[in-house]
Amino acid sequence: MSRDDDDRPKKSWRERDAMRNRSRHVSSSEPRPRGPAADARTRAATQQYLKQLGGLFTTAKGGVEGARLEKALRDAHGTPEHAAACRAYRDALGLPEDHGLLALFLDARDPELVCAALDALRAAHAAGKLRATSGLRTQLRLLAQDPDDAVAESAEDLLAGFSAG
Repeated sequence: MSRDDDDRPKKSWRERDAMRNRSRHVSSSEPRPRGPAADARTRAATQQYLKQLGGLFTTAKGGVEGARLEKALRDAHGTPEHAAACRAYRDALGLPEDHGLLALFLDARDPELVCAALDALRAAHAAGKLRATSGLRTQLRLLAQDPDDAVAESAEDLLAGFSAG
């Protein structure tokens, strides 16, 4: 007896490939880890890879860690933890190059941090990379009245440099 193959619709190539891929005899292109230890190693390697990959796509100084420290610095602004956040950023990455972040350092109320930020702003102004905005001038006028003499003098010097330039 012959089979009547004409009555049955033919499978397309896509359907044939899909059936072949579903077969339990065909191995997948990625071998699965065997056991909980191998699974843990795979997860750890994936997390490390994603962390490195995330560093490629952030514009913050210091990559992902720099972005985290910058966010912590901005979140701590106006709180008692502000100086500690500034110190953590400075210790990990140095002083920021971004003038907006440097302005946050001016609010730290720690004379060492404020003077360091003022020195960085003075260097940026001397290099022609800093424009004196009205907000920065106001902030410097307030710092010029600071009880710490080093902070007050440094702020006055920077204000005078803006007026002369």
